[in-house]
Amino acid sequence: MYSKQIINGFSKYNKQAKLELIASRFDNPDLIIDELKSYWHDDAALQKLFDEFSENTITNFFFPMGVVPNVNINGRHHVVPMVIEESSVVAAASNSAKFWADKGGFHAQVLSTTKIGQVHFIWHGAKDKLRAMFPQLKRELLLGTQHLTESMEQRGGGISNIELIDKTADLENYFQLKVSFETVDAMGANFINSVLEESASILENHFTENEHYHGHEKECRVIMSILSNYTPECLVKTEVECDIACLRNADIDDPEDFAWKFEKAIQIAHIDVHRAVTHNKGIYNGIDAVALATGNDFRAIEAGGHAFAARSGRYRSLTEVDISNGKFHYSLTVPLSLGTVGGLTALHPMANFSLRLLHNPTAPQLMMIAASVGLANNFGAIKSLVTKGIQVGHMKMHLMNILNSIEVSEREKKVASAHFANHKVSFTAVRKFIIGLRKEEKIEKF
Repeated sequence: MYSKQIINGFSKYNKQAKLELIASRFDNPDLIIDELKSYWHDDAALQKLFDEFSENTITNFFFPMGVVPNVNINGRHHVVPMVIEESSVVAAASNSAKFWADKGGFHAQVLSTTKIGQVHFIWHGAKDKLRAMFPQLKRELLLGTQHLTESMEQRGGGISNIELIDKTADLENYFQLKVSFETVDAMGANFINSVLEESASILENHFTENEHYHGHEKECRVIMSILSNYTPECLVKTEVECDIACLRNADIDDPEDFAWKFEKAIQIAHIDVHRAVTHNKGIYNGIDAVALATGNDFRAIEAGGHAFAARSGRYRSLTEVDISNGKFHYSLTVPLSLGTVGGLTALHPMANFSLRLLHNPTAPQLMMIAASVGLANNFGAIKSLVTKGIQVGHMKMHLMNILNSIEVSEREKKVASAHFANHKVSFTAVRKFIIGLRKEEKIEKF
């Protein structure tokens, strides 16, 4: 049932009214309301908390939360939570983490933690005048935002630099205030945006309140103030290394050949954008799942990472491989703006649990954990691609979803799982097997 009528004031409806309006779009509204309510939390206070995380909420949307054991990072073992709907991602991360655990594990380091915000403005006056007054303006900006930065400064963060950026070659009269921040263990989006908006007011008032610029008040027009999710100075690197001979396992019977094919796969991801996007998506399978589990903004993380992959002007792999001197060395360098305090990290009970499971890491420690899981997922994907192929493992993990989609009994699930442990999985093959199984049962009954 579709309606062309505009819905006014929906956000002001109480929850029951929202449910009834949504349900009215179906032929069986009472059943729809019951279905939506079945996903509400039994604890009313907790459900109220979930409702207040977002806008126009009507129910909860569940995702599975799994864990990856044996993640050895810098000699410390972690059990890492992952929130993702694809079982093969968790399996790949687990297999890779265990593969590298007895080979020294992941070696990770945070290269930098600077985040960027910008005040975008148009300057109609002379460039020389703007540059000449900038040192005074910078002092005013630092002093005028001190009431916002004081608490962050006490924790070791705050504004680390303010620059005047001339972008007039790209857009007429366009300039930026580029503000660099350290936000310690917070992701810091709200802090950064508050400082930037205050900075924009200071910038405009500098001309309207200073007699020196009387008559030139309209030379500066602020367009907007906002943090950037591109964080090339908030970088983490993680890597694995072992003798090529040590790569041998059940899937790798010729380590030299495996290393050669692995290297070629990465080289292809550096020169072909179609492969590079899928390659990097495999990295974010892991990073996003950790970000979700810990209450971080995976959308911002991905946007910044893909921009970083294209920083040369060509979109490339985020990973590098070196197989020289009998060694296999694989590394990932990626921007990661993560937080362990503030936002959902404390409010969402499962995000809070995830951080406790990780022994309450600092933001830099969480950066190393997320990046290492990303590298683990990517290594697992490339390993499968150059050996047995990606679909063998992926479809075996997908088997249960197929069985659930065709509504089989628990006994049929058990029989099918045993059969497909040694047979190729596809939707058609599973459906045919279940049909055959049911035919056999009917014959046996007669």
